[in-house]
Amino acid sequence: MKTGIVNDRIQVLESNSDVWKIIRDITGSGLQEEAFYICDLGEIVSKYNEWKVKLPRVEPHYAVKCNDIQVVCEVLASLGASFDCASKGEISKILDLGVDPSRIIFANPCKPLSHIRYASAVNVDLMTFDNETELHKIKSLYPSAKLVLRIRCDADSVQCQLGMKFGCDPIKEGPRLLDIAHLLGLDVVGVSFHVGSGCTDAPAYRRAIAACRTLFDYAETLGYHFNLLDIGGGFPGNKGTSIDKIAEVVNQALDDFFPDPEVHVIAEPGRFMVAASFTLVANIHSKRVVYNESGIHNMYYINDGVYGSFNSILYDHAVVTPVPLKTGHTKYTQASIWGPTCDGLDQVCENVLLPELEVGDWIVFEDMGAYTLPVASPFNGFPIPRVHVVTNEAVWMLLKDTLSFCDNDFVISADRVALDATIPLTSVIENRLNLGQPVFKLLMDSPLH
Repeated sequence: MKTGIVNDRIQVLESNSDVWKIIRDITGSGLQEEAFYICDLGEIVSKYNEWKVKLPRVEPHYAVKCNDIQVVCEVLASLGASFDCASKGEISKILDLGVDPSRIIFANPCKPLSHIRYASAVNVDLMTFDNETELHKIKSLYPSAKLVLRIRCDADSVQCQLGMKFGCDPIKEGPRLLDIAHLLGLDVVGVSFHVGSGCTDAPAYRRAIAACRTLFDYAETLGYHFNLLDIGGGFPGNKGTSIDKIAEVVNQALDDFFPDPEVHVIAEPGRFMVAASFTLVANIHSKRVVYNESGIHNMYYINDGVYGSFNSILYDHAVVTPVPLKTGHTKYTQASIWGPTCDGLDQVCENVLLPELEVGDWIVFEDMGAYTLPVASPFNGFPIPRVHVVTNEAVWMLLKDTLSFCDNDFVISADRVALDATIPLTSVIENRLNLGQPVFKLLMDSPLH
């Protein structure tokens, strides 16, 4: 886990406040110059509740790789979510929260040997495979594991394609792999797929679910009785997006191909749960004006870039939208936005229309909760942004009534300007994990579990 910084306490917003007011209070205090995040727990709770309403039969296993900040995982665990882990480190992180091993799927079809041994030692027995070599590894190291065959069913339109690396051909390879697993005496319990991250091709889920049905039927001829269907991830989560169409397609496909309620259906949502809950605020520390034949082009240099939060531009094909915090502008010019490092590739926005901004102005980027902080690095000595965690009064009441808190976990204040002077902002996530200082203490028998 790379160094990221989180408040020790959660700011409870008053009814007339919101994330933008908090941002203005922090930036206007004169105490903040580095880039920072606002994490709104209310967005996470809202997304989890939306999932339960729109996909009532599908149990969410949150994709830890998407955003593994402890407070995010604790809230989702407390609400009843299970987890998709891809490594020994992610499994350890979730188990440290008090989550039962039965609520984890080791969803990596190609696992290091030591990670399989660790899964065996901690009783995380549900894991995926998509090749013969993996079956022999599991046979040798964890023969009692419950296996899930990962197939390839790519969507036509996705943000990130995954099929070129993971998933066997459901027709040419799937039956053969089930034959081998059967000969090895391994316990295969179901089938999984992933249409790709950030999917906008809803019919892809129906095609994939239909392919899984065929493999379920084939497995019956071998003596298997599959009881698990994992429909993977791909669910969009940015503001302005919707999973309504995907949910409609998935629910109908489950009714058509898997009407048996004994089949346990799970999914691995990541960005859906957390993308909209994080807002990044960066400061302009330098400005360069370029005069060319087409006019003036402003180059703005901010204190976060592609080696930090905006790595998602390179690795997640993200397209970010800069929103100046200052309002009332009338003059707009062509501009580009650059990160702080010495690398010429550290460019956040290539050509955008922005008002005339100056050194010291702030730029806000919404929908920054997915595949940002977990991948960020302090390259060139530039720090990873701190995270200010907030929630509204309704969510605060929900959390404090269902979980175990001490009073100091929250701060309720009408004056956010004084926050930096009254609340420690130097608690490093990595240290909190190692020292056992979680914001929340899980109460696994809570009404929400």
